[in-house]
Amino acid sequence: MLVLRKADVEKILGGREKEHIELVRETYSLHDKGATAVPHSIFLRFPDQPANRIIGLPSYRGGENPAAGLKWISSFPANIHSGIARASAVMVLNSLRTGHPEALLEASLISAARTAASAALAADILTEGHRPDGVSLIGCGVINLEILRYLTAAIDTLGAVTVHDTSRARAEEFARRCRQLLPDAEVTLADSIEDALAAQRLVSFATNAGEPHVDLTAAEPGTVVLHISLRDIDPLSVNGAHNIVDDADHVCRERTSLHLTEQITGGRAFIDASIGQLINGTVRFTPDPDKVIVYSPFGLGVLDLALAVDVHATARESGIGVEVTDFLS
Repeated sequence: MLVLRKADVEKILGGREKEHIELVRETYSLHDKGATAVPHSIFLRFPDQPANRIIGLPSYRGGENPAAGLKWISSFPANIHSGIARASAVMVLNSLRTGHPEALLEASLISAARTAASAALAADILTEGHRPDGVSLIGCGVINLEILRYLTAAIDTLGAVTVHDTSRARAEEFARRCRQLLPDAEVTLADSIEDALAAQRLVSFATNAGEPHVDLTAAEPGTVVLHISLRDIDPLSVNGAHNIVDDADHVCRERTSLHLTEQITGGRAFIDASIGQLINGTVRFTPDPDKVIVYSPFGLGVLDLALAVDVHATARESGIGVEVTDFLS
């Protein structure tokens, strides 16, 4: 059993954004072709702590380098008030020959990287031919900062960043970090979500919202919205937009905005395509220029698996990590 600590994972992941985006692209392609197994995520909730949850994401990836594993990730939003991370995670990789666990990885960084790579890939595909010159980031936390990092690897036209958060202090600190990441960009704070939606033609939601709280009327037609946190947008706005998902069966669950839209409309006709279908060209998508495009990825565990396998292989080659030789003995 190889144990990879956060510092180990960080060392391996650093500076490889374009590689991760391509790895996510390949994984979505395999998923669309039916070469993955991604059971529904398991949500562990606590009756006396409704804001907290732990999610289990098992997955299998076929293709040339098959693998299987499980991500176990917690979300405790109140952590941020204590100065510690909201999310923490571990990843277990299993041998497909024996079924034995062969690696244990700190996975919060992997989770953030695959989320950001998925967002950047979608932005790249959905803005092809009409690149945005800026991005609005709604929710000033770890995920949106990673999304900005990966967006700059995928799209080279971003010269402006607009940020908004319910906490002004958090937004100001986040803006400072954005300026460090993009020293040549104009970084501004928006006073409201509506101002942030109107400011840029590319928008990313990465909040801890539990219920929809905003419509998209402030967004210009043709705006691409990366709906990463899944529960921000009013169902009527979802129904009126173009909708791209990673997997409809996964995203229409657990009271996401799309799940609520499905309940209201009685079906999934409002979903135009999956990202894998766009990658493989199995569905033709011609957007109406008068509509907003919303990308809502549930966050498939097979993406975590793909990055974890890559990190594990690199660690083995480089002699990184702690080898536990008697884990199963």
